Amino acid sequence: MIDSKTFADLSSLDLGPFGPKPTTLSEGQVEAARTLWKSEDGLMEVGVWECTPGRFTASRERNSETCHIVSGRVSLHDAGGQTREVRAGEALVLPKGWKGEWTIHETTRKLYIMHYDAA
Repeated sequence: MIDSKTFADLSSLDLGPFGPKPTTLSEGQVEAARTLWKSEDGLMEVGVWECTPGRFTASRERNSETCHIVSGRVSLHDAGGQTREVRAGEALVLPKGWKGEWTIHETTRKLYIMHYDAA
């Protein structure tokens, strides 16, 4: 039997303590995250992430990411120079190979689904 999982009220889920954002380009930017589920083979992960305003680099060289913005507003700047704004209630996909920067305009929380390559 396959056991399904459900999660409610992602907007108030306790993510634990905030810590420095490792790839930040802005002083004082912090983040927190909580993994909700991970596949047995480690190729898929679902979680919630939150980050304070600022700018940081991101790379999806080894995985793709699907996100649903729960709260906040961000701009995504890809390596090709395009910028897209994403707001609460919207979803986005960062395909494998995506590189760029995120600008967090206001504290943002997202549901993320990471899809990893097999080793």
